[in-house]
Amino acid sequence: MRAMILKEFRELRRDPRTLAMLIALPLLLLIVFGYAANFFVGSTEAAVVGPQARQAAAALPAYFDVTVIEPGDNRQDAVNLLKENKVDVALVTGQTPTLALVDGSNLFSAQSTVAVLNKAGAAVTTDVLFNPGLKTSWVMVPALIGLILTFIGTIVTSIGLVREREAGTLEQLAVMPIKPSQVILGKIAPYFLLAAIDMAIVTLLGMWLFGVPFNGNVFAFILGSGIFLFVVLGLGVFISTVSQTTGQAIQTAFMFMMPQILLSGMIFPLDAMAAGVRWIGYLLPLTYFNMIAQGIMLRGAPITSLWLPFLVLAVMAVIVFTGATLRFRRDLAPNAPKTRPADSPAEDAS
Repeated sequence: MRAMILKEFRELRRDPRTLAMLIALPLLLLIVFGYAANFFVGSTEAAVVGPQARQAAAALPAYFDVTVIEPGDNRQDAVNLLKENKVDVALVTGQTPTLALVDGSNLFSAQSTVAVLNKAGAAVTTDVLFNPGLKTSWVMVPALIGLILTFIGTIVTSIGLVREREAGTLEQLAVMPIKPSQVILGKIAPYFLLAAIDMAIVTLLGMWLFGVPFNGNVFAFILGSGIFLFVVLGLGVFISTVSQTTGQAIQTAFMFMMPQILLSGMIFPLDAMAAGVRWIGYLLPLTYFNMIAQGIMLRGAPITSLWLPFLVLAVMAVIVFTGATLRFRRDLAPNAPKTRPADSPAEDAS
């Protein structure tokens, strides 16, 4: 019995991935649910427009962080501010009562904002845009599209490539007259196509079953999805290069998936997270895909207002794909057969 216990501890010590699952994952869950599991947003960015903009801004509760005051603007200008995600709520003065336009695509912030505005009584009337019913499904469907792409890109792709190593065909790739980057592109092309088909199916089903609108540019959505898919596929390739077996690939991919689900704003709003945890969310590709998908589908946001998440995903794609290619090249190099030149001294001596 004692020998068996010691044997299991030795095996665990030799398997850092299992140790990470046993130690790091519980710590991650503790931190997330301790500091990030909060649905109430403590403050929200606001704009005030219209003739009495300055007076109205001064009278707002501390909950509102007024970042835009434009006395000369009107209701349409306020709608544009919300569509471009510059603020979460815009108050239009010059009428009685004051009109508060709330961005319903930012669900948790909108719910908190409506609750605060309702306490103002008759002084303010509320109009929720882009998600009038504050339906959770309207916000979740765009996020689920990104989650499905993440699942295919990290878990499915990494398993498919690890099978090359398990089947012993990695040596064959080493002697083929093609570059590692071409090998990677050839390997991920089928997964890219399957993920694109899944994305289209989920998007159409979400629109049909849950009535989720698609108010923006289809080509901008496809572009953002394509860049994001390159990021997660690159992560899948990288995971496959640091894994020797299918089990190791699944474990590593799962460690990548958990933060994406919990800290990307998909379940818990980023604005409600503690600052020490929130920065992790801004390192995750799914965070930026959610910004793009919700912005285009719900708000009809132009691509110019989404330049930051597009840029971040593009940089991530370059970094991840380059790292995966370099790592893959290093994996192929030791497997390359070592042959001597035809005019070597050994052959001359024979």
